[in-house]
Amino acid sequence: MASHDADLDALEAEAMWVIREAAGAFRSPVILYSIGKDSTVLLHLAAKAFAPTRIPMPVLHIDTTWKFGDMIRFRDETAARLKIDLRVHTNPDGLNDSITPFTHGSDEYTRIMKTVALRQALDAGGYDVALGGARRDEERSRAKERMFSLRGAGHTWEPSAQRPEFWTTVNPALVGGQTMRAFPLSNWTELDVWRYIEREKLDVVPLYFTAERPTVMRQGKPVVVDDERFVFESGEEPVLRRVRFRTLGCYPLSAGEESEALSVADIIAELEIATTSERAGRLIDGVGASSMERKKTEGYF
Repeated sequence: MASHDADLDALEAEAMWVIREAAGAFRSPVILYSIGKDSTVLLHLAAKAFAPTRIPMPVLHIDTTWKFGDMIRFRDETAARLKIDLRVHTNPDGLNDSITPFTHGSDEYTRIMKTVALRQALDAGGYDVALGGARRDEERSRAKERMFSLRGAGHTWEPSAQRPEFWTTVNPALVGGQTMRAFPLSNWTELDVWRYIEREKLDVVPLYFTAERPTVMRQGKPVVVDDERFVFESGEEPVLRRVRFRTLGCYPLSAGEESEALSVADIIAELEIATTSERAGRLIDGVGASSMERKKTEGYF
């Protein structure tokens, strides 16, 4: 681990610079919290950046009501431990219309319960910069982002209209309904995140570690039956499999993978020889990177 410390120190310093720059250059910043490993690292970095005081900006979670139970428990425990100003938003229209991953399909469900919900929350809070844990190595549309990524009116994203970033010079000017997204973990990889979690001894959602869980196969991948709302297809029965997750989201749309990783060290060892993307388990991404890019142009994070 010591051989990676210099790299992690540099990534940590860069990330804390982005966090502090966002806090200083914008009127109303907010941290987006997805509860996953990346946002766990992001909150830890924010706590270090402003220590010994508390994180001086609110933390926003978009709750679709379909997150894993373990995720919600971890969110509430983390908020209490860090004494953060946690703000939770769910799209009320989506709730009233009973929008679910099973009734409306992954694409429409994601648009209503994630993209529209995020736009609602950002508008209601009057936030001019939202910090999130997205990384450039996740998939191709993420790689088109700057560390400070301009959004047009309505939170729209145009990759070709992004401002150049030279050294540590940021142009924070906003006009005509524009807002900014900031990505402190832009230059981190999945492996960097786990090495940092190991070094800093951070707690993460238990779903990242292998356990015997009830699953069904969807699109050739194991999907965990997390509660009684799961809608089975004809003839389906849950089967216990030893699985863990590399990425977390709404449980009907997040596939696990069979694994024997029981610790952070085991996960790091797996990733050092992995040949697949962590987003292979995200059933919301659709066919090809263009699907994610389209979601982002509409305001998805």
